Amino acid sequence: MTLVLLSVLALLAMLAAAAAVAWALHLQRGQRDLQSELQSSRAQAQALASALDVCQWRTDSQHRLTLLRPPASTSTRWSAVDGKPLLWEHFQSDDNAALRARMHSHAALDALAVWHTDNTGQRHELVLRGSPLLDMAGHFAGHVGTARELAAIAPVATDPLALENDVDDHESFSYTVSHDLRAPIRVVEGFTKIVKEDYGRLLDRIGNDHLDRVLGAAARMNSMIDSLLTLSQLSSRPLTRQPVNLTQLVGYIVDDLRRQSPERQVEVYIEPGMQVQGDATLLRVALENLLGNAWKYTGKCREPRIRFERTEHEGRPAFSVRDNGAGFDMRFADRLFGVFQRLHSANDFQGTGVGLASVRRIIRRHGGDIWAEGEVDRGARFVFWLGQ
Repeated sequence: MTLVLLSVLALLAMLAAAAAVAWALHLQRGQRDLQSELQSSRAQAQALASALDVCQWRTDSQHRLTLLRPPASTSTRWSAVDGKPLLWEHFQSDDNAALRARMHSHAALDALAVWHTDNTGQRHELVLRGSPLLDMAGHFAGHVGTARELAAIAPVATDPLALENDVDDHESFSYTVSHDLRAPIRVVEGFTKIVKEDYGRLLDRIGNDHLDRVLGAAARMNSMIDSLLTLSQLSSRPLTRQPVNLTQLVGYIVDDLRRQSPERQVEVYIEPGMQVQGDATLLRVALENLLGNAWKYTGKCREPRIRFERTEHEGRPAFSVRDNGAGFDMRFADRLFGVFQRLHSANDFQGTGVGLASVRRIIRRHGGDIWAEGEVDRGARFVFWLGQ
């Protein structure tokens, strides 16, 4: 009897070992395939970056340069980055204090005039642009941006052939974003689901939580790609002006928000009789983002209130969306309208960080402008006006 029991135990041990080996081999094959896909995607991204006719740079959270890639077609002998210098040490400005202040406030850098001295001592005038980066926890991780020589900035194309090429470039960009960038995400998502479905029962709670985090990150990346495509299409869509009843339009949007969240009791005031000339479809997209943000950021208020009403700016009619929600720190107001910029943690409020960038693009396509005012835990106010 003892011998039989020992034989059974030995057989079970062998089966368990074989299962463990098979599982390890399966995971190893999946990991190799995943690494191959990621390496291929990384190579494509590096090839694309090396072909761009613009200087690319990146800094860490201490504003030190960690990447400086010269333009693809340049004869300039760019100075090498030694010892991770601060950005404003490599790119000089007539007002370095202002540049430092914007970097320290984690603000976007929008068309700043700077210069760079190459290895031959020649000075090059540049236009510096950059956007702040956030890590997965929502913390500042540095800036990424470009520097383009003024001499390399071409005038706006006006002939039909050039405009046709712009359309082709836009379609190529959309294809790249929608297909090539999604490929590695599909691989990560697919293999993670396989591991979770086939081996989730063998993992502990922490292991399954890690897999859920990977799937959540893949879903967020897909949402960001969708938002990026929407943003790119806003620039190419023809603008059709017609009379638009903003009062009625906002009423429809608020009704949709109430249907989506029937449990919420939000006090909403919409001023009557507000009419403009504009593109009804684009204006709806802009107002859906503004009202949707107000609805979202009042989610933790005991008595949430939202107002959409007329105002005035420098003698011209304007409109404002005001709420009493989470608000924001005015020191970071410049970041609000940047792509993928968020002032609140994704754990507190969901979003991709593209909505307000879309709003500003729509308003500016109408010949107008938009800005924001706010205070932490005291709400926010977005004001915009439209050109004729």
